[in-house]
Amino acid sequence: MTTDRSPVSLGAPRLALFATSTMTGFGIGSWVTRTPAVRTDLGASIETMGIVLLGLSIGSMLGILGAGALIRRVGTRPLILLGGALPVIGMLLVGLLAPAALTPGVAAGLFLVGFGSGMAEIGLNVEAAALERVLERPVIPTLHACFSLGSVLGGGVGILASAARVPVGVHLPIAAAVMAALAITAALFLRPLPREQEPEPTRTVAGTRTRSVLTLQVALIAVIVLAMAFAEGSASDWLPLLMTTSHDAPEVVGSLVFTGFSLAMLVGRSAGSPLVARFGRATVIRGCGIVGLVGVLGVALAPSAALTVVAAAVWGLGIALGFPVAVSAAGDHPTDGDRRVSIVATAGYFAFLVGPPSLGFLGEHLGLQTAMFVPAALLLVALLVAKATAPRSVASAGSVAAPGPAA
Repeated sequence: MTTDRSPVSLGAPRLALFATSTMTGFGIGSWVTRTPAVRTDLGASIETMGIVLLGLSIGSMLGILGAGALIRRVGTRPLILLGGALPVIGMLLVGLLAPAALTPGVAAGLFLVGFGSGMAEIGLNVEAAALERVLERPVIPTLHACFSLGSVLGGGVGILASAARVPVGVHLPIAAAVMAALAITAALFLRPLPREQEPEPTRTVAGTRTRSVLTLQVALIAVIVLAMAFAEGSASDWLPLLMTTSHDAPEVVGSLVFTGFSLAMLVGRSAGSPLVARFGRATVIRGCGIVGLVGVLGVALAPSAALTVVAAAVWGLGIALGFPVAVSAAGDHPTDGDRRVSIVATAGYFAFLVGPPSLGFLGEHLGLQTAMFVPAALLLVALLVAKATAPRSVASAGSVAAPGPAA
């Protein structure tokens, strides 16, 4: 058992997790930077694009819910592998069907991207939390930094493709090939970690396990994750269109603002581990909430494209650590970490279901800038409940593990 948990043996599974997360980010970055071009190919209104994005959101939610139900039966490996394959197929479909103006086909492709990514994200976060418990140092911020790195790379390629007027039907199939290479790398190196078994009474007393996992702390952490995920999803889905519709910016500028947002998130997440080690989770979450709120309000109120670019970068820097730090807090439990992570991650990815369509409908009638006040309000809520991510006390740790109903 000691050999299995050594830093050397853990290098392979860590590489697999990072490769899958990078693949997911690359796919999202590639898609988001070409949303204006896809909208042009489809001849779609903002409201229609919201419906198209619903395919991505519904797929994500079904994948997440399916992962939550399956993860204790089949483990994380099948979920991560499936999450590597389906987004590749979905991205290929989007690239081939958008130029043909087949709106239902594009929505179906996005459904596959969302379904696969949703399953993978739950598996990745659960496995990374287990890796943190073994290594006793942060891993989840780096995992999410890989997603941001993939988003920056995918967005950068998307900007070049937009500037060169490369058709979506050429760009996105190439992006799918890059994603496939990363998914194959992950499949070759994935090694799920052994889990510490929970005490027998916790598993056998009816209803006790559910009550011990669904504590007030877990619920508040879920609120934080939902708010941060909603803010991230709102930027990913709507920043390029906000630039082209609210500020009459060229498509390449719309792509640039999202890439700047992703780059800011990459910087924030790369600095995550030392910040958490020095200041603690709750302080980091508060800082994320304040800076992120300033950025979102800046986007909502900016009178020009230039100020929006700056505000979007502040937005990305602010929320960069919110999701991973909160998920790490949920996984801080010797036996219930997997279920706690699954619960809060599901709450977070739920934001990807309600976020894009609701903001699309609101943006159609009030403008996309006004719609940005919704993620701003959620960030304010996350700021107020940040204390829930603080480390568990000895007393609370005992109450969570105890078989009695008081937990």
